[in-house]
Amino acid sequence: MNKRRIAWICVVSFLTVALTGCRDSLTTQPALTEIQQTKAALQPAGEPFDFEIDPETFTLTIIKDGVRVPASVSLPKTAVTDLVKNKDSVQWTYPGQVKISITKKNNYLDIQINSIGADQFQWPSVQSDSYILPLGEGKVIPADDMNWKTFLKDKSYTWSESFSMDFFALHADPFSIVYVVTNKFNDEIHFDTSSSIQFQFSHAFPTLNEDKTYGFRLYVTGNDPQEVVLPYKNYVQENGNYITLEEKAKDNPNIRKLYGAPQIYLWSESIITDTDVNLPKLRTLFPVKLGPWLVQLLAGTAEGSNELAQVLKEIPKQVYWDSYQKKVVMSAMNQGIKLKTFYSSSVFPNPVEEAQKLINQGVDKLSEEKLYDLNKLLLKSVLQDAAIDISGWGQSESTDLVKDMSRSGIKNAWIGLPNWADGLMNPKMVNEANEVGYLIAPYDSYHSIQQNLDPSWNTAYFPDSSLYEHATIERKDGTKLAGFLQRGRKLNPTLSMPSVKQRVAGILQDGIGYNSWFVDSDATGDIYDDYSPEHPTTQQQDLKARLERFRYFSKDKQMVVGSEGGNDYANSVIAYAQGIESPVIAWEDPDMRVNKDSKYYIGGYYAPAGIPDRYGKAVPIKSLYEKVYSDPAYSLPLYKLVYNNSIITTNHWEWGTYKIKGEEADKMLYGLLYNVPPLYHLDRRTWEQNKASILDYLKVWSPFHQQAVTREMSKFSVLTNDRLVQSTQYGDDVKVIANFSDHEVKLNGETIPSKSAIVYQGKQRMSFHAEVNAKLLPNP
Repeated sequence: MNKRRIAWICVVSFLTVALTGCRDSLTTQPALTEIQQTKAALQPAGEPFDFEIDPETFTLTIIKDGVRVPASVSLPKTAVTDLVKNKDSVQWTYPGQVKISITKKNNYLDIQINSIGADQFQWPSVQSDSYILPLGEGKVIPADDMNWKTFLKDKSYTWSESFSMDFFALHADPFSIVYVVTNKFNDEIHFDTSSSIQFQFSHAFPTLNEDKTYGFRLYVTGNDPQEVVLPYKNYVQENGNYITLEEKAKDNPNIRKLYGAPQIYLWSESIITDTDVNLPKLRTLFPVKLGPWLVQLLAGTAEGSNELAQVLKEIPKQVYWDSYQKKVVMSAMNQGIKLKTFYSSSVFPNPVEEAQKLINQGVDKLSEEKLYDLNKLLLKSVLQDAAIDISGWGQSESTDLVKDMSRSGIKNAWIGLPNWADGLMNPKMVNEANEVGYLIAPYDSYHSIQQNLDPSWNTAYFPDSSLYEHATIERKDGTKLAGFLQRGRKLNPTLSMPSVKQRVAGILQDGIGYNSWFVDSDATGDIYDDYSPEHPTTQQQDLKARLERFRYFSKDKQMVVGSEGGNDYANSVIAYAQGIESPVIAWEDPDMRVNKDSKYYIGGYYAPAGIPDRYGKAVPIKSLYEKVYSDPAYSLPLYKLVYNNSIITTNHWEWGTYKIKGEEADKMLYGLLYNVPPLYHLDRRTWEQNKASILDYLKVWSPFHQQAVTREMSKFSVLTNDRLVQSTQYGDDVKVIANFSDHEVKLNGETIPSKSAIVYQGKQRMSFHAEVNAKLLPNP
């Protein structure tokens, strides 16, 4: 996290000037552009107001119906020059720093701040009774709330990364003040909680960037969330950046397969499993040639081969396998299948005819999928009758599982594979997903780059060896930005497209049936200025390149594209996003990330087989995190009120539906109320354990989502004083009431049990008892 930027330096001198704007009717919209004319007429946003401004302190006061509310906290008094006042505008200069212009438009103030020397500038600083902020889906944050004061203490957030949409609101009585941020780049928010919560907005003017302006549109609205978000929704539409799912589906009808679809990560990375081998026979033949060969090969990988070498010493002394030994040996064989160096004529002296044909083509020249075909044939040539026929390898954990999900009534599903190699090793699984009508996507990433190939992190390797030195992001001081987990470097997206196309062509060249693609990181707002003299790049150029990458997948390759996060700049080019509804929680808390003895430790990234603990292990979270991340009393569907029928959003994959122990019921209620797909991590064992709960939930959620996802969220209401009973409406005839409390509630003659939801679709009524459903899950 960046340190707080230093506030602008004051110039000494004093002058006080106040300007009162005239009250105008705010019902007239500007003339529509050609793009806007293709959209439905915009609903007028904002209410009439007057304003006063003190240029010396940049204090902005909003006046409505005789009520005066400060829109910004005073800056230190500073001399101004070039002061010009007109009926509806004022301009002035802080010499050597910035020029400022404020103009009253039909329904908002247009505020522009232009640097004439400042490296950075801080405005506005704001203080209010509460705030409406697009943190993820959306939060209402009371200024005196102790949970939020503790959580936000001295926190600084990069705007483009931490806020899902470009606005924030001061929630006061009797109206709200909405700031629409018109330049999302090089912005930062710093929170001060020493008294009540307040924050400062600052903008940097990098030397790289010729654009030296940032600014806002300021609106006055009512306090209902749908009124607060409307100015921003109109702003997005005015700029032609609002595209509905149905409009996207005209280009790619497969997008409709997301409607009513749970999002499922299928952990079938092992193409050969212990159910595919005769373990007594394997124990006899493995130590002869295959085991020592794998020890030699894997010694050069990130995981190494020490564990395998030890198991190899133990096997001949035993007449059995223990579970650990089986995992180590099966993992080693699966890793070996992925290696280009797997073939050795001394280890595999008698390849079958099909394998020999592939060898004759030159192992280095084989596609990735053909390499895996060869290595499976080679492995089988050694295993002989100690393994079943190759066509059956891994199928019970993959293809058969997909069939079972379909036969169980899951009509639509998105299946994500943690590695594109999972599908290339097992095209039968990918074909089955297509056959039953599912979307199936590989995980892909262009965030980090490693200098050398690591098969366990293949997304960070690129054949073009020049990229590591000549296409990575550099700080202003000349040092390189480190990649994920401080490994490798971060790749400049403006220089990566040839390698993107090369990778994708290699993956798809044999016709693998991927119909969706998941691109990690690109929708998180994790964007950079690159100060490398070879390739200077602004944040805006960085972002543009990421959007072009999305378009390549969605347009050129006709994939249903999704990404991590879901910050709304990507709305027009992706169809789904993972992270808006539940982001990565407490990345810097050692109890959750480092201390393995902590009950809050979420688990590691790696497992030799099955689902890694990071994704599959249910853990509690600290009470503070439960409050700020999960408590429905603070939640607002800001993102859904803008984008419900434009993009499908769900949890980050680290925080699936069953990840937080004790919150399973609330997650399911949230999914109904906010129209959010459940996110599951499944293998055969977990599917059997959770099947009853999953199917019981999808019986209600899937048909609801199919209807709600093509409608706008038209209304949100809080129905009780404790904010634990809420309702949402989609279009005219789809409505949900959710009771998150631990007691039943009676509303308008309707009794709503604790931890339950009622879904109304036209004249149909469905109820869901989340507390009862959660009892179907296995005890931890």
